Amino acid sequence: MVDKTTLTASDLWSAVSTEIRSVLNEQTYATWFEPISAVGLDAKSITLEVPSKFYYEWIDRHYRKMLLSKIKAISGKKLIVRYSVVLGEPEKKETNGDNAIEKSIDPNERFYDSGSRLNKRYTFTSFVEGSNNQLAKAASVSVADSPGQTSFNPLVIYGGVGLGKTHLLQAIGNKVLIRKPAPKVHYTTSEKFTLDFISAIQNNNSSNFSTRYRNVDVLLVDDIQFLQKKEQTQEQFFHTFNDLYQRGKQVILTMDRHPSELYGLKDRLLSRFQSGLIVDVQAPNLETRIAILQKKAADDSLEIPFEITELIATNVRGNIREMEGALIKLLAYSSLSHTDITMSLAKRALRETLGRSGAKSVSIDDVIQSVSESLDVPENKLIGRGRKMEVANARQVAMYLSREVVGASLENIGLHFGGRDHTTVIHACRSVKGKMNNKSDFQRQVDGIRSQLEF
Repeated sequence: MVDKTTLTASDLWSAVSTEIRSVLNEQTYATWFEPISAVGLDAKSITLEVPSKFYYEWIDRHYRKMLLSKIKAISGKKLIVRYSVVLGEPEKKETNGDNAIEKSIDPNERFYDSGSRLNKRYTFTSFVEGSNNQLAKAASVSVADSPGQTSFNPLVIYGGVGLGKTHLLQAIGNKVLIRKPAPKVHYTTSEKFTLDFISAIQNNNSSNFSTRYRNVDVLLVDDIQFLQKKEQTQEQFFHTFNDLYQRGKQVILTMDRHPSELYGLKDRLLSRFQSGLIVDVQAPNLETRIAILQKKAADDSLEIPFEITELIATNVRGNIREMEGALIKLLAYSSLSHTDITMSLAKRALRETLGRSGAKSVSIDDVIQSVSESLDVPENKLIGRGRKMEVANARQVAMYLSREVVGASLENIGLHFGGRDHTTVIHACRSVKGKMNNKSDFQRQVDGIRSQLEF
């Protein structure tokens, strides 16, 4: 029997989840309710922490009525259910009174808290290593073992969306915090940094802002590219970076492209970004994608046949988030239809995803072959050192398409084209974009090659 006079968030959720478990099949419960924890309770609401926005939307759409009913039956109150999608590990603030939830939260709204806390699931152990991210992981581990004491300062991790940059960034923070005494670690995004800076100006509270970001041993900043064109914020970040660097503190940054490709950032800030170690994460190969899905299933205590993970990994090649989203969609389909996961079910549940991802996988070698055939330039000349105009132009087109269609890193493209450095690749991409903007016939030619590659 639950004592309603001393009811905490954990007590209430434990009782509610037990009731829910009794009316759902085991797989449905394990998929949708086991990952949930209660992080706050006050007189009007309970706050549930969920792994992703997708979870919140699914539960709210399919189980809201049952959830509210169970909560009311056990608490004796008609409570509002709020959902928190947290990037970080929840602070232990739970009480049985009005202070159970931070006061900044509007009790009448659902919210997604992306604060500066670290996600306890993002560790090096849970990170699946492959040839696409080996160097990035090794550098991250090195920095986590000796923050501020290596030449990897700053450490810059760059790559496309959903390839594991945030995972590595937060894994560094989580490992650093294991040290005794625990160093001060602050995780943020460039957008959060900007909002905090604006708030400090509006409230004439710059000292608190400086303390928050400079009184740390390790500063982790996600998606630094969003500082582009924010000149005052860039200036503030420049001084923050310098202060930390000069005191031997560690700075780790993530961005969606190589620093030299970030436009709208001041040169001296870019110079700081390039003064340490720059590593990239690329799209995982098939074997790594399968391993990621299998680990995801194992971590969530789910039994997914190998051929199902292979089906998803083979057809969903965009990024890791899309791939895991396909897995979650399959689990949702299975739980709603009360059907075991089979190949037939997977193909039905994922038919839209599989159809959308049906485009062929394209490599740099495919690009070289296609450009060679379309522009009548031998492949060996494309990757060689020849400087004839028609050869150089074709080579630039091939580099551009390797970046745009394949999504290859600057370094990888340079290696394929005779060991050229990344600045040559950047120049090639800019040159092709400029010609496409000014010459419609050239644009049609490049678009035609792109269409051949993609379809």
